[in-house]
This record gives sequence, structure tokens and C-alpha cells, in this order.
Amino acid sequence: MTVKSPEKLAGNLILRDREKVAQRLLEASVRHSFDPDRDLDWDAPFEEGKWFWPPELISLYDTPMWWAMDEELRHRLARVESASLASIGIWFEIVVMQLLLRHIYDKPVTSNHVRFALTEIADECRHSMMFSRFLEKSGTPVYPVSPFVQNLTRVFKSCSNMASSLVFTLLCEEVIDWMQRLTFPDSRVQPLVRGVTRIHVVEEARHVRYAREELRRQMEEAGRLELRLTRAVTGELGRVFVRCFVNPDVYPDCGLDRRAAVKQARASEHRREVLRAGAARLSCFLEDVGAFDERGRRLWRAAGLL
Repeated sequence: MTVKSPEKLAGNLILRDREKVAQRLLEASVRHSFDPDRDLDWDAPFEEGKWFWPPELISLYDTPMWWAMDEELRHRLARVESASLASIGIWFEIVVMQLLLRHIYDKPVTSNHVRFALTEIADECRHSMMFSRFLEKSGTPVYPVSPFVQNLTRVFKSCSNMASSLVFTLLCEEVIDWMQRLTFPDSRVQPLVRGVTRIHVVEEARHVRYAREELRRQMEEAGRLELRLTRAVTGELGRVFVRCFVNPDVYPDCGLDRRAAVKQARASEHRREVLRAGAARLSCFLEDVGAFDERGRRLWRAAGLL
């Protein structure tokens, strides 16, 4: 009789758990998936006086600049900030799709785990096209990330370990998801924006579960060097994420002084409260799985995420 080693048994349990989670997520995908081209009314005109983003979530809300603006300028800023978020959303989805393809490259193609990753990639493709169509309809500029972040990410998506890739995925998904959960039920907001955010929230809930479960497994199996690398990258990701979350070009596009607007947004206690609330569940989870070291915590606090 052959007796399996404890390490082999633990590995089998991890794989079985991974398959069960993926199966549940695949079933949820069948029940709760959308076609934005059909499920949203793209022909309806925007409604006069409705916001493109809840005012409390706008980067300059409750700053001296905000109180100096008239209502028309506030609405303009909301419109271009929603475009900035849609632009970064497309960039983020494209990066996540590449990270997922790297992750499943050498895994069994008939497994539930791989099938759900492919399902998520299909979801992200639809989300990117949805955001692109929204940008076109909103009549705003497209706001890409800076060339520095673009090139930094080019290296990251090709070389990062899987745990760091999952931290990146969760950081981008969970903060935006928190904001969108406040947006889609808000009757002050444009119906199209509410529809876009609702679809994204429903489908991203599955992606968050998949990434959280896999990150926990990766951290449990990681060696000392990989743990140190993941914790170092986690801290840096927080700093980069906050800097590119709202493209500073939105301010001059509204006739505002770019340098003064960036300074006030970064100094705003209200903005820091928004970021902390958006990252609260994630930061607790990352603490729980051991993805933080003290330097990472300091960087997240400096960025306003802790």
C-alpha cells in the first residue's frame, strides 16, 4: 500500500479546493452575466442636470477649489473624472487579461480553474469595450496612464510573480468596486453611468473572489524570498495606484490650475477618507494573508489607503 506524503496530501487538498471554488464561480457566471451592447440603452441622451459621478467621490470635493466652483464646472469635472476612471479601467483590464493568461499558461486546460480564468478574460473584454463605448458617447478626452507607468507596467506584467499580480488585480478592482457600489443606486447619477457600474460590480464580484482565493493559496505556498518580494511590491503598488487613479490632465481640461488642483486633492482629508474606505476590506485581507510588511504599510498610509 502506497502512503502519500503530508506535502502531497496538502497539495491535493489545495487543488481540490481551487476546483470547487472555480466551479461555483462558473455557475454564477451562467446566472449573472451581461451583454452591455444589448443590456444598456446607448441611444438615450444624457439627462440634463445629472452627475457623471457622485460628487462626494470627485477628487476635489470639499477642497477650497471645489467651493470656488460654480455648479456647471463641478458637473464638468465629474464628467471628465468619470472618463479618467473609464480610461484607467480599460488599461487595467488589459493588464489583468495578460496576467491571467500567464497564470494559466501551463495549467490543465480542462480544469475548472482554467475555465473560469478564460470566463473572466471574456468578462474583461466586454468591460473594456463597454468603457470604450462610454468614453465615445460621453464626448470627453481619453486619459491614458503616464508613459512612465505604462512602461513600468510593461515590465511588471511580464515579470511579476503570481502573488504580486493578484495584489495588483485586487487593488484596482476593490477600490473602484467600492465607489461603483455607491454609484449605481444613486438617482443623482446619469442612467447610463449607473448601468455601466452595475454590470461591472456584479461581474467583478466573481473576479474578486477568484483572486482572493488564489492569493491566499499563493501566500500559503510561498517561500521566504517570494514573500519578501510580494510584500515589497504590495507597498509600491499602493503608491503607484493612487498617483494614477485620476489623471491630472482632467484639471486643466476644466480650466483649473493643474499643480494647485493636484496639491489640494492630495491634501484633502475627505479624499483620503474616500480612499481609506475604498481600500478598507482589501487592506484587512492583505494583512490577513501576510502581504504587508512595515514599509508597505507606511507607503499605503502615505498614499492615503491606510
